[in-house]
Amino acid sequence: MKITQVSIEVLETPVTLEYVAAGNAVSSNWHVLARIDTDEGIQGIGFAVATRGGLVRPLAQTAAELGQELIGMNVLEVEAAQEKLARAGGWVGPGGMVTMATCTLDIAMWDAAGKSLGQPLYRMLGGHRNRIRAYASDAMWYSMPHEALQQSARYHVSQGYDKLKLRLGHEPTPAGEVARVEAVREAVGPDVQIMVDATETWDRIRAVAAGKALQDAGIVWLEDPLSHQDLSGLADLCRRLDIPVAGGEHLYGLDPFQKTFDAGALDIAIIDLARAGGITPWMKIAAAAEARGVPICGHVIPEVHVHLLSAIPNGYLVEYMPRSEPIFKTRLALEDGCLVAPEAPGLGVELDEEAVERYRVA
Repeated sequence: MKITQVSIEVLETPVTLEYVAAGNAVSSNWHVLARIDTDEGIQGIGFAVATRGGLVRPLAQTAAELGQELIGMNVLEVEAAQEKLARAGGWVGPGGMVTMATCTLDIAMWDAAGKSLGQPLYRMLGGHRNRIRAYASDAMWYSMPHEALQQSARYHVSQGYDKLKLRLGHEPTPAGEVARVEAVREAVGPDVQIMVDATETWDRIRAVAAGKALQDAGIVWLEDPLSHQDLSGLADLCRRLDIPVAGGEHLYGLDPFQKTFDAGALDIAIIDLARAGGITPWMKIAAAAEARGVPICGHVIPEVHVHLLSAIPNGYLVEYMPRSEPIFKTRLALEDGCLVAPEAPGLGVELDEEAVERYRVA
């Protein structure tokens, strides 16, 4: 099945969560949407998501130019496509914009491949299970006052989530960070697990002090306490804390993940699909993690990550961040705290073409 056309669109979509509270830092989301058409009439879609629009159009232009390299290729030849796109963008890559642009095209190829074979993506990639434990993390920002944070937390729990993640890192003391966790605990009760993301804001001394205080406060996960480049600091923190240290969303491609794993700098790896370069390299990173006994989570884009994490033995948690819901007719199902992978072929989600037209800006 040959690729006959590749097209790229830029969309600006609204934040649609019913409970968006005062202080929410995000007012709109931006999508680079790739469509790959084939000589059998099948179209595959892929996308990347951003909360800032400044560099989205250059990203879309990069994807559009790289996409022309795929014309005439078979949609099943994803490895050959990765190599061809890497060569085409090599003079400005391999990281950054070229990697993210490649991601949109790679997802679209996998979507088309699944549709051509009549199989959902999770089964094509291994089919270890058809669902994955989920946590909710939207509208739980460090810019929000305690009352708004509690409102968001209660909403997530009312929707069926028993794991929540809030962002920390802007309080002047560890006690201030603990107070935000305690506010969420007060709102949701003792049976909901609380995770925190420090967004790489601390130095080593603060990370140890805050990490221990938050551990005593009952959190079950500490994400990005230090810069992703401070491998020795992260490894030391992993040894000092009894709770897992998670991270990895800022890493591009396989090599930095392997170095991070070998340094013992993470207990749980988080892969950003766009920075990985798409599904094809994502699976290689997951395999490298499995070989070292490291569980895997995905960074946002639950419509794709529910498939990837369900497909592999070391899939751990999927982050529910509904940034793309406005452009889809379909919604992921949540059952007993798990997001369920769609059974329809490919990604198993259907674009809302009227919404795409309404939100298209380029």
